[in-house]
Amino acid sequence: MNNLPNCPKCNSEYVYEDGVLLVCPECAYEWDPAEVEAAEAGPVAIDANGNQLADGDTVTLIKDLKVKGAPKDLKQGTRVKNIRIVEGDHNIDCKIDGFGAMKLKSEFVKKI
Repeated sequence: MNNLPNCPKCNSEYVYEDGVLLVCPECAYEWDPAEVEAAEAGPVAIDANGNQLADGDTVTLIKDLKVKGAPKDLKQGTRVKNIRIVEGDHNIDCKIDGFGAMKLKSEFVKKI
């Protein structure tokens, strides 16, 4: 028996393979199973060194960052604990000691 997943559109169990794609004969939906697995994984954030970041990681800033409306800048080497990966341009949500809640871009941090 084949172990193919059900159709993500109509949940039909009569899915078949057509090359690298999977096809549903009931609703005519075609999809690549590798793309579905990547989409289900959630948002991905890559640090300045190319390492993949995950929720709960500790990172360090690699450059001074100016913060609008703040009296001082975030300095290079500032440690940020327990990050959260989110969708969007600023893909790290965190709380910095002495600063409060912030959103950072993953390209300005490195994983510890």
